[in-house]
Amino acid sequence: MGFDVEKVRALYPALADGRAWLDGAAGTQVPEPVIEAMSDAYRAGLSNVGAPFESSERSAGLVAEARAAVADLVGAPDPACVTFGPTTTALTYRFAATLSAGWNPGDEVVVTQLDHDANVRPWVQHAQRAGAAVRTAELDPVTGELPVDGVVDLIGERTKVVAVTAASNVLGTVPDLKPITDRAREVGAISFVDGVQHCPHEHVRIAELGADFYATSAYKWAGPHLAAVVADDPWTLQNLHPDKLVPSPESSPERFERGTNPFAQLAGAVAAVEHLADLDGAASGTRAERLAVSRASAREHEEQLAAELFDGLANLDGVTRHGAPRGRVTPTAFFSVDGKTPRAVAEALSERGINVSAGHSYAWETVHALGLGPQGGVRASLSHYSSAEDVARLLDALGELAG
Repeated sequence: MGFDVEKVRALYPALADGRAWLDGAAGTQVPEPVIEAMSDAYRAGLSNVGAPFESSERSAGLVAEARAAVADLVGAPDPACVTFGPTTTALTYRFAATLSAGWNPGDEVVVTQLDHDANVRPWVQHAQRAGAAVRTAELDPVTGELPVDGVVDLIGERTKVVAVTAASNVLGTVPDLKPITDRAREVGAISFVDGVQHCPHEHVRIAELGADFYATSAYKWAGPHLAAVVADDPWTLQNLHPDKLVPSPESSPERFERGTNPFAQLAGAVAAVEHLADLDGAASGTRAERLAVSRASAREHEEQLAAELFDGLANLDGVTRHGAPRGRVTPTAFFSVDGKTPRAVAEALSERGINVSAGHSYAWETVHALGLGPQGGVRASLSHYSSAEDVARLLDALGELAG
């Protein structure tokens, strides 16, 4: 009983190719239960919702089940808090367009250098259209941390939105969000938290973060390509009115979902949440209770591997890790190898059977704040299915390349 990484890995068909899959931050692989759930949904037959026959009712049921599953995953108080969309980028643009409708010259939005551009550019572009000011919180380029005071001090009486990440997608930094979201709430601003790299590694409770909105992508936590923005309360959504088709639903969250939902992917998302809830064989009780136990066990496993990775990188001559936050981090490392471009390093590692990412990874503000420019760095990111052997293979290969 407990977390057994070999049993977990056996559920992932892609891992059978023998490669070290260290690119989870770019997208995780998918276990058999998720594959089967999606296949079963198609086999049973799916129709659009609202029709008086079984396949339509089945689709409606999948939507309801998926909202409940994601609500459990992030600790939302009600499934009606969950809005689905194709990607986090698309959903963030959708919410930015809706929230900015009431902005005026002199209003302000706060973004950070730690964020993925999906939680920067939509707010910047809509602020510019409204004549609102953009205030950018700077990260510490040495530690890779986001100083809390540097964000809080930018939030004022004219602030409309504070867009901040819960975990950097390249540095792994997990900022202290509560003082930031508390200050936003004090001045009546909306906090929009990017949880895409946070949700795969933490037991999320949206109320503890203080977020008004929390974004997550299922394909970063062993699910299909599907995203969700979760509100802290159904009321938060009910008071927003996005552009929509005249005959499309007036109800919330449906009015935020443009067009037909991908029903089979929703079935896969439910299966992915169930899979995460069952990672620890000792977990029991409701799905929310099992998630609490299993996410903690997976986190402990990832922390052990991350310590080996970080220590190993620190001991390699010719390898520089960018940002080494002192506080809580996700198991992600961003680094460079002397004399080699990030792309060349990734290609050399691929030849050795190791998958890593290279480039800016859309952390546009981050790579420029670090002085790396568009070429960025190399990113190795661990997942709950990563093994000690994966980490050892990476460190051995980097030792060869750096030497």
